[in-house]
Amino acid sequence: MNLPIHVYDAADSRKAVTALIERLRRQVAGEGDLAETVASIMEDVRTEGDHAVVRYMRKWTNPDFTIDMIRVTPDEMDNAARSLEAPVREALAEAIAHVRQYQQHVKPIDPPMIDIDGAQVGLRFTPIERVGLHVPGGKAAYPSSVIMLAVPAQVAGVPQLSVVSPPPTGGGDISPLVLGVCHMLGLERVYRIGGAQAIAALTYGTQSVEPVDFIAGPGNAYTQQAKRQMFGQIGIDGFFGPSEIVVLADDSANPDYIAADLLAQAEHDPGCCFLVSTSRAIIDRVVEAIELQLPSRRRREAIVKALREWSAAIVVPDESAAYELVDTFAAEHVTLAVADPQAVLAKLRHGGAFFLGDTTPVASGDYYAGPSHCLPTGTTARYNSGLSVYTFLKRSSVERYPAAPSARAIEHIATLAEAEGLDAHAESLRIRKPM
Repeated sequence: MNLPIHVYDAADSRKAVTALIERLRRQVAGEGDLAETVASIMEDVRTEGDHAVVRYMRKWTNPDFTIDMIRVTPDEMDNAARSLEAPVREALAEAIAHVRQYQQHVKPIDPPMIDIDGAQVGLRFTPIERVGLHVPGGKAAYPSSVIMLAVPAQVAGVPQLSVVSPPPTGGGDISPLVLGVCHMLGLERVYRIGGAQAIAALTYGTQSVEPVDFIAGPGNAYTQQAKRQMFGQIGIDGFFGPSEIVVLADDSANPDYIAADLLAQAEHDPGCCFLVSTSRAIIDRVVEAIELQLPSRRRREAIVKALREWSAAIVVPDESAAYELVDTFAAEHVTLAVADPQAVLAKLRHGGAFFLGDTTPVASGDYYAGPSHCLPTGTTARYNSGLSVYTFLKRSSVERYPAAPSARAIEHIATLAEAEGLDAHAESLRIRKPM
């Protein structure tokens, strides 16, 4: 059996599940050998620029990497776009249209000003000026991530977008799928670099890479740690690391569908998969379906490792315990494979994206439905949100007194300022008091 089963009432099982949750949270931590390694990479790129980027690309990706390879040329993107087969191009264009439609639908507008005691106050949304987008590579090509990152930023009105994406580990070039999508979206700043060295290059700028103000995008632990360490010098979207799913199922769920969704997340290498239910029967049926479907999956080795080392099926005593556990995972993807998913959704607080009913595949959100698939991981959905047009918009308050504040407002504000020992603040009000 590839998916461990735990009965949550048993002390050993509860301890094992708690350890899995803590393991997820540790991925966000800024300590240990990984953090030290990333800090060293960041400093090397800051001081050496392109030369350090090339050195690390040679170490981890392509031993023949050169400075001339850092930036992708317009001709390379044009040729990649021309190489796309018609069905793939059509599917990509449709996905772009769906994501654009959804992001335009949820894009906030400036609310009308409101008058409060003589002051006209409001809120203004403006796009971030320079944004870097990290698109994972190395082990696989993710043109979908280009769409899910770039389209929300474009809808927000970001004027300057840069894309970093590494070529395959061991040599070769970036997938024509990734470059072709960049061309379809009109992205002009594309760099064939990735990982912590790419985050450093976007933060500090190098001879070849233009610096940005904000970095968004998923990636491995090194990439996310680099984003964490650079936060403050640049803005970041959040911790969007190794993929994860929690499925809450009852006896109404189709075990074949649930097994397929779990296998889909496990093939991310690594992927984290959790099945929660009050019913041991549905868990047994899903585990059986996994064993039947697994032999036909091409990435079996990665899937088996993810299921055995990073995943679990958990039998809980009642619905209340199920809801509490799902919220504790605060997972990237939460599937509600239950008879009344809308009612259960109302009882949950944390999740990057919710998929209602077993007829809703998580892969639809990965590629096509409209919301971005860039979502918080490592239990960070407790306090963070998935990427959207909101990610790339700054909020600024707006305040205007058409005339000086009223005498009453002046005295109230001055009184509060003086209570804090700030007499200059108080005087800045009283100097405006009508004579």
